[in-house]
Amino acid sequence: MVFKVGIIGCGGIANGKHLPALSKLDGVALVAFCDLEIDRAEKAKVDYGTKDASTFTDYQELLKLDLDVVHVLTPNSSHAPLTIAALEAGNHVMCEKPMAKTSEEAKAMIDAANRTGKKLTIGYQNRFRTDSQYLHTVCEAGELGEIYTAKAHAIRRRAVPTWGVFLDEAAQGGGPLIDIGTHALDLTLWMMDNYKPKYVVGNAYHKLSKTKNAANAWGPWDPEKFTVEDSAIGFIVMENGATIYLESSWAINSLDVKEAKTTLMGTKAGADMNNGLSVNGEDHGLLYEKKIELETGGVDFYDGAGDDPAFNEAESFYQAIEKDTEPLVKPEQALVVTQILEGIYASAATGQPVFL
Repeated sequence: MVFKVGIIGCGGIANGKHLPALSKLDGVALVAFCDLEIDRAEKAKVDYGTKDASTFTDYQELLKLDLDVVHVLTPNSSHAPLTIAALEAGNHVMCEKPMAKTSEEAKAMIDAANRTGKKLTIGYQNRFRTDSQYLHTVCEAGELGEIYTAKAHAIRRRAVPTWGVFLDEAAQGGGPLIDIGTHALDLTLWMMDNYKPKYVVGNAYHKLSKTKNAANAWGPWDPEKFTVEDSAIGFIVMENGATIYLESSWAINSLDVKEAKTTLMGTKAGADMNNGLSVNGEDHGLLYEKKIELETGGVDFYDGAGDDPAFNEAESFYQAIEKDTEPLVKPEQALVVTQILEGIYASAATGQPVFL
């Protein structure tokens, strides 16, 4: 079977993640590209599309085509309307993270998927890393016992994305919390297999964003256009009493940087992803730390399977469509991530805990 695929949004995430991954996947034909800037759609067609691929600036025109799958790779504010339209046009949908700006929008996306019978997944590719897959197997096997507290890490020292609409609150819904904190939270909830939050409390900071001519991986930002937080901290209490500490930043005065990582503490053992993957615990009265070797290596001319989470994510979704199974990233799980992030932003705005 060959899947006819349409791409809505031909910017950074399309070219940096989805298009290179899809180009390596057998049975996928990229036949349509849409972007508000036609030059970007045309370039994506040249680089990745079939010879007769179509290009558009209006997504509604793209959805008139006979497609199988649509990738929604646009700013957060348009995820819900584009995804719902693509589902109702008869397509399966891969939507980039976060699922939506609000939980109401995310619920509407799930309703559309259920109504149309089409598959919907969200782009949390960090689940498909080798260390994530291994650790999830450990958690699923009960080797950590009950995971009752955890930390979700998404800390950059100075790496503010200064292009596109990343700094625009109206388009994105927030800054590092909704951009990279969402990955760390998704990983943590997935490892814990706990999607029942009770309440959240948190704060969002606009501190370093006011700095002019700041050192930054992608050049200085404009403080006048920096309308989202530069860092945010949240504390989540689950219905069963488990707790999660969520930290996120694009710019903060800390050397303790780590992104899309989780630390888990269970009744039998704990796990840490921050300096390579390790599992720690107690055995026969002695404490232990077990470092997990994730690379096979040591063989000339062979590097092993490699760790390509973007490709693994794409392959997994298309296999779920072909075999009619559930995608690894279920939209109901992504909804909970959105609910928690929304709650932290609301808590930051009101200074009060938010019950979910």
